[in-house]
Amino acid sequence: MLRINNLSKTYSNGVKALSEVSLQISQGMFGLLGPNGAGKSTLMRTLATLQDADEGTAFLEDVDILNDKESLRQVLGYLPQEFGTYPRISARRMLDHFAVLKGISNRSERKELVDHLMNQVNLWHVRDTAVSTYSGGMKQRFGIAQALIGNPQLLIVDEPTAGLDPEERRRFHNLLADIGEDTVVILSTHIVDDVSDLCSDMAIMGGGRILLKGHPAEVIDHLQGSIYAKLINRNEVEDYEERHRVLFSTLVGGRTKIHILSEQDPGNGFEAMSPNLESVYFATLRDHEIQITV
Repeated sequence: MLRINNLSKTYSNGVKALSEVSLQISQGMFGLLGPNGAGKSTLMRTLATLQDADEGTAFLEDVDILNDKESLRQVLGYLPQEFGTYPRISARRMLDHFAVLKGISNRSERKELVDHLMNQVNLWHVRDTAVSTYSGGMKQRFGIAQALIGNPQLLIVDEPTAGLDPEERRRFHNLLADIGEDTVVILSTHIVDDVSDLCSDMAIMGGGRILLKGHPAEVIDHLQGSIYAKLINRNEVEDYEERHRVLFSTLVGGRTKIHILSEQDPGNGFEAMSPNLESVYFATLRDHEIQITV
């Protein structure tokens, strides 16, 4: 169990990145969903002992994350948004190097571990190829391999599927799903489908705060009967935004399809829609007046 209580962080430029963040996260896949600038990466870096919080506490079981960083690092796996690679070093050699840094001194034990991890992330066939030549998805799978060294109790993955093509994203999802069966895994992302596909528990973050927490199916159920959609011309968008709570819009056949939140049937050509996690996400951000930036 990971217990976070009232974590706050304000940077020197006055930006309040975290404001009294509290969460309890059990074993399995936990999705932390929010737009760019929500504070997700600040929270992940704090839990990964890469920066300090101003206030609050965080415990992984009995390990005090903020005050006993070395103990946490022994049971932590972390995949940041970006990580560097050496240009001419093969994946197998690089993973062996990480294992040494993790404290695995026995050479035969390291070899067995490296071979196992390369197979687990389906990179065995390119084990002797430089990581710098890998595709984006292959690099992310290698990143998971290094994060799994030492059988971590807590695995943090920060925006892992951004920029991946659909096939690599599916492979990465399958890998995370397998890992999440016996580890606390925090998936931090702004991609709604990642959380919808993978996570049994989740929270939405915005403006440095936790705006909503719950099981995806339960939070979706709260919006039953309140989502409506309509195809309109693009030049009508502003007019509809003035008259309705527009959550988001998509393009369909060159026309704009708006999705609105309404307690009653708005008529006027709107059709009732089944809510999904995307509906919950945008409704939550709109309720808290959180701006979405790209």
